[in-house]
Amino acid sequence: RSIGEGPATLGASCAPSPPLPPPPLKSSSGHRKTGTKVLPLVWLAYARSGDKGDSANIGVIARRPEYYPVLCAALTEETVAKHMAHQVGGAVMRYLLPGMKALNFVLCQALGGGGLGSSRVDRQGKAYAQVLLTMPVEVPADLSVPRPVHAIGEAAKL
Repeated sequence: RSIGEGPATLGASCAPSPPLPPPPLKSSSGHRKTGTKVLPLVWLAYARSGDKGDSANIGVIARRPEYYPVLCAALTEETVAKHMAHQVGGAVMRYLLPGMKALNFVLCQALGGGGLGSSRVDRQGKAYAQVLLTMPVEVPADLSVPRPVHAIGEAAKL
């Protein structure tokens, strides 16, 4: 679904939803298919997050155009809701931005009231993108994905 088509059925409103199980350990689908490998999302994408009231907003941008279809397949409302279940009390809505090779997620009831009304450490959801980037995603085994060099960690070793 592209931007402008409105929310999907799963994210039709920001009404409360029941808690979801913890994220899977192997891949976003929970079962690895033959001919695939599992990588952390950070190898495929950049992300940034913030707040809008009690909702968090996470933008995910493909590092390379060829990763966009993989991101669209792996990052569904359901898989993001499972990965972020420890923070999200409401619906998750996904919007596609194909011209930018990006996706946008709105996580409802994710900030404990948001802003000054929240007692959470991250009351504005600024770290949510980093949490999502830890999500394991299943990709085709033949997809060439170089390991990114991060400012902290590997870059310090160079």
